[in-house]
Amino acid sequence: MPTIYAYHNCTLSPKEGAIVAEFPLRLIVNDRELATLIASPHDLRFLVAGFLRVNGFVGHVDDFDLLSVCPDMSIANVRVKGEIPERLKPVLTSGCGTGITFALPGSDLPTVQVTQGQRTHPAAELFSLMEELARRAEQYRTHGGIHSAAVGDGGKILLYAEDLGRHNTFDRLAGEALLKGIDLTGKSLVTSGRISSEMAAKAAHLGIAIIASRTSPTDMAVRLAEEQGITIIGYLRGARFMVYSHPERLDCAVSPSREQTG
Repeated sequence: MPTIYAYHNCTLSPKEGAIVAEFPLRLIVNDRELATLIASPHDLRFLVAGFLRVNGFVGHVDDFDLLSVCPDMSIANVRVKGEIPERLKPVLTSGCGTGITFALPGSDLPTVQVTQGQRTHPAAELFSLMEELARRAEQYRTHGGIHSAAVGDGGKILLYAEDLGRHNTFDRLAGEALLKGIDLTGKSLVTSGRISSEMAAKAAHLGIAIIASRTSPTDMAVRLAEEQGITIIGYLRGARFMVYSHPERLDCAVSPSREQTG
């Protein structure tokens, strides 16, 4: 355990403390090195499977001929059915610990339908998911620097993930769901981090209906969510939240607009 010095009143006092782990993982797919993923060192198979899923390289477990992770060598060796496109357009994701995603040809996002008679989600369900997410984030309370995310249904968490990168938490959830055969269509996703456009795109790819965060979405994320039929919720804290797209999915009354009330 390293020694950390805490500053208070012009004095540095030594103390023991944990530091968040950062692990570089070289991703080799069909004998071609695609990227180096910077992540937390646990459950790397979920991370790799999810990264390939949300980027459109695989869609089913059967698309994998090989999925091998060697932590000692910091290498993930994967073989998938089909060819990897000759030219890939990498896109750097936003935020600290920048990640990478790929704009693949023909990778149009599905639209999450909001149809008449579809189940609506009560606010209590979302508060319950966020409270459970906070309870599970023990590593964050230990030393900070870790993002967390979870997928839930009916107020109960189905999958939980944490990583030093908020985009990695989405990939981990996608990979675990793929390898365990869990359908994410219509489910809710709660996250500790900001909702950016690439995270909204990943959610659309997975069929997620609601994304809720303790903090804010970006304008591009809101535009994408509006187009793809996703409900985005920000600043979900205490007993309040803000809805940025598709409020009709929530089981709440909508007050008249200011123009109507005037």
